[in-house]
Amino acid sequence: MHGMVLILVGLVWGLVVPSTPYPRLALGAHIQFVSNGMLFIVQATSLLALPNRVGLKSIWVMVLAAWLTWTMAFSELANAWWGTLQPLSIAAGQAGATGGEPWQELVLKLTHIGAGLGLIIAWALLVIGFLNDDSSKGASDAPAG
Repeated sequence: MHGMVLILVGLVWGLVVPSTPYPRLALGAHIQFVSNGMLFIVQATSLLALPNRVGLKSIWVMVLAAWLTWTMAFSELANAWWGTLQPLSIAAGQAGATGGEPWQELVLKLTHIGAGLGLIIAWALLVIGFLNDDSSKGASDAPAG
């Protein structure tokens, strides 16, 4: 569900991009919503359709990563008005951003760190869950006799 709603929000946000003070940063938020939505759809489809050994605790880490991704995406949406410089310095420079208030810079920093770490851990757990799947071993690996 997270994935589909992220994509929907991203598509609707795409209509607003040209009317923001920093459209380049708004475009970045649009891309974050849509691409992360697709990422979560792939993650959920993989878990449901392919054999794996991903445990319940790992699933909860993936759900937490999804919620952290929402905070990051919404902080980028707000940044289309704030124009912060620190967390997204390349995009901010291209957008002509002048820098936000210290608390705005902190919000962007914390949400990006949290979501980034959450996504890395979630995808590492997903890969481990698929690598540890016993059902993927061939018949030749079965014990004889």
